[in-house]
Amino acid sequence: MNIAILLAGGYGARTEQDIPKQFINVYDKPLIIYTLENFERHPDIDAILVVCLEGWHEILRAYARQYHIDKLRWIVSGGNDGQESTRNGIKALKDVCDADDIIVVHDSIRPYLPGEVISDAIVKCRKYGSGLSAIRCQETIVRTENGICGADGIGRQEIMRVQTPQAYLYGNAAWAYEEAEKRNITNEVYINTLMLRLGETVYFSLGIEKNIKITTVDDLEMFKALCRMERESWIKE
Repeated sequence: MNIAILLAGGYGARTEQDIPKQFINVYDKPLIIYTLENFERHPDIDAILVVCLEGWHEILRAYARQYHIDKLRWIVSGGNDGQESTRNGIKALKDVCDADDIIVVHDSIRPYLPGEVISDAIVKCRKYGSGLSAIRCQETIVRTENGICGADGIGRQEIMRVQTPQAYLYGNAAWAYEEAEKRNITNEVYINTLMLRLGETVYFSLGIEKNIKITTVDDLEMFKALCRMERESWIKE
């Protein structure tokens, strides 16, 4: 079984909106619905769990009904940070998942997600135990302590930019969060950083530049532009 876990527990003030960024409307549709639709139509995703901001559960359920997100089976509350929110989602599946089931964790505010990105994360996870959407870094990287100057570069061939989705075997993910509690490890926003802190190796899957995370007004405008481009291509066809 493959279950998508969408992280929608944050508010996000940098988009300068009065509502949580995952519920902002783009062309009369909430951002989170764009994201949910990617998993709803993917043939390898069996069910969806959303870790949602407290007070927005019923609104999300209403949107899911309106847009026919039939795979949405669970909504749980987020935590104080990304680590707690992901842990809440994983714990909610304790009586549902076997150790070798796959969870695909994704930011609800990454709405541009082609099916092949989800597919490759699952394939890599089935082969290696994890599949983290990632892309090569194209920019020059300079190490700095103060943000003003730097005297040491990092080779681009040594750097991968990790995104979501991130796929893991459920048993491994559950173990990681149990270990984090035992060792008092906190503030690890994503599972990949937690896995690395625990000494685990992670494996990469297909990533794309268009898989942007909507955190600022500029990001929102970029996503709107992507939507316009797709609409124009449909009209031409």
